[in-house]
Amino acid sequence: MTTRRRLLIIVYAPALMGKDRRTLDSVHGMEKALPGLRLEWRLAKGGRPIALPQRDAWLVERIEDGGFPLMCNGDESYPVTVMGRGRSGLFSPGGQALFEVHAKLPLDEPVIASAAAVLEGVAEGACALWGEATPDDAALDIAYQTAPTLQGPPSPRRGLPALKLFEHIRAPEIPYYLGWLNYWSAAAAQAIGFPDTARDAELLTRARRTATGGWVVQLTDAPLDLDNPAHLDALLRAYERFPEIGGRAAP
Repeated sequence: MTTRRRLLIIVYAPALMGKDRRTLDSVHGMEKALPGLRLEWRLAKGGRPIALPQRDAWLVERIEDGGFPLMCNGDESYPVTVMGRGRSGLFSPGGQALFEVHAKLPLDEPVIASAAAVLEGVAEGACALWGEATPDDAALDIAYQTAPTLQGPPSPRRGLPALKLFEHIRAPEIPYYLGWLNYWSAAAAQAIGFPDTARDAELLTRARRTATGGWVVQLTDAPLDLDNPAHLDALLRAYERFPEIGGRAAP
């Protein structure tokens, strides 16, 4: 039996303030982008979905520790989940605490067709600085770019560049790494120098502007598969183009 591939989404936003409606807006943005999706269940301790008839009110009341609890679509055969968590300023760029939204979806044709809109909906709802969406197998390779080894620095796979830890990035709007789909707020795009009409002509064919002046930039037409040499090359070229990403630019 083969394991279904998943699309992993994560966005990074300024820390929540009190009963912050950005929690709701990020969930609503995800639902609006994927036809038929309703994230109106929570999970019992045993993993059984429990319906939330007053989901919006429940969600706002459950904001704590800078995030919100995991919610799902209630379908154990086709699980879609979303949750939020806080990231301490001790482990964030510039010592600024952050709000992260994490979502997981099956990587099938409907999700692939809506993936850019889903990332945009979550990111704009959260007022994110940046974010990305990547298939889980490629995401594992990308994680090695920041994972320290027993010997010290990261030892990335496939010739990918080593990236600085989050807390060593100079500003929170600078993306820590790249994914298949990349959300860059207006501030993030400015920080990394995107777009440059001469150097980014190819990327711009797979990019779209968002309502807030940010960008969703897609590295490859099909979901990122690093066993595909053309996909690996596209990721390597993007890292070469944007040395600010991952804190690799010379100070």
